Amino acid sequence: MQLAFVLYKYFPFGGLQRDFMRIALECQQRGHQIRVYTLIWEGDIPPGFEVLVAPVKALFNHRRNEKLSAWMAEDLAKRPVDRLIGFNKMPGLDVYYAADGCFEDKAQTLRGGLYRRWGRYRHFAEYERAVFAKDARTEILMISEVQQPLFIKHYDTPVERFHLLPPGISQDRRAPANAAEIRAEFRKEFNLGEDDLLLVQIGSGFKTKGVDRSLKALAALPSALRKRTRLMVIGQDDPKVFQLQSATLGLTDQVQFLKGRSDIPRFLLGADLLIHPAYNENTGTVLLEALVAGLPVLVSQVCGYAHYIAEADSGLVLDEPFEQEQLNRYLQRILEDDAGRAAWSRNGLAFADSADLYSMPQHAADVILKQERA
Repeated sequence: MQLAFVLYKYFPFGGLQRDFMRIALECQQRGHQIRVYTLIWEGDIPPGFEVLVAPVKALFNHRRNEKLSAWMAEDLAKRPVDRLIGFNKMPGLDVYYAADGCFEDKAQTLRGGLYRRWGRYRHFAEYERAVFAKDARTEILMISEVQQPLFIKHYDTPVERFHLLPPGISQDRRAPANAAEIRAEFRKEFNLGEDDLLLVQIGSGFKTKGVDRSLKALAALPSALRKRTRLMVIGQDDPKVFQLQSATLGLTDQVQFLKGRSDIPRFLLGADLLIHPAYNENTGTVLLEALVAGLPVLVSQVCGYAHYIAEADSGLVLDEPFEQEQLNRYLQRILEDDAGRAAWSRNGLAFADSADLYSMPQHAADVILKQERA
């Protein structure tokens, strides 16, 4: 079959983008042809992929999205496909991968009435409705149980159109047999002493991920503990605001911002804690990547995958609503408890052996290849 995938932007380090790539490769391995429509493509193109970058420009993102949809529809009319799979909400999809939460729910609960008069709101509301409306035909690949009731609440979407997927953690995130050796080399490379403690925060979108909260928690540590603790923030974002916050808090020498990179497993093995106090997070793949690497996790409850950390007993989950004081207290408790961190590490590795945290691409491909075009 000829399959077409569409997403607004591809870059190698985004969670949505990595999920897209693994699903598309799974479909290709099953013998199907892959075409991709996008606005931006950064990174290598896999052999056999046909990648089409839309030659459209617009002042506002929502207008650019609309131009992509029109350009893609024109090309599809000339060169039809058997399935159209979207990783962003838009009209005409046979299958939608629900990486994002419910836009309408956020618009009604977090925004004022004036916001819903803007063109941006109308665009995203219309594109979401095209996927989730009761009479739509799009099949929905869900990766967060938390969001499904919200879509049903706002759109009365038939429950049979939802397909809940297991997580899809890459096997290369699991701690290898030589994990201790990799950890030692990593810590030597970054000049981390025996008593030094390393926090990592990984993910694009520093504001959404709660980097400001992490910095406040680091600054609140007792002086002696703070001096031997470092934080590395890794992701595709502009760090200037947070670098300024670090300087204001007196943390310049202890906080390092790094661009997205391909050797994340080394950081997961070399660190002492993954800190992830996100403001909102549909899933949080990095939480499970840390878990299977044996790295303890401190995470906010709003993250869709936070419940795995609790189930595995591989870290601490913050209460909701979020309180900075609790994060400060939990961070100090974790860093002072070497035995506790070691136990959480063992628990995570044991959970990684028994739970299905890896088969999302296979399940997604099953749904995609089963659907008939509307």
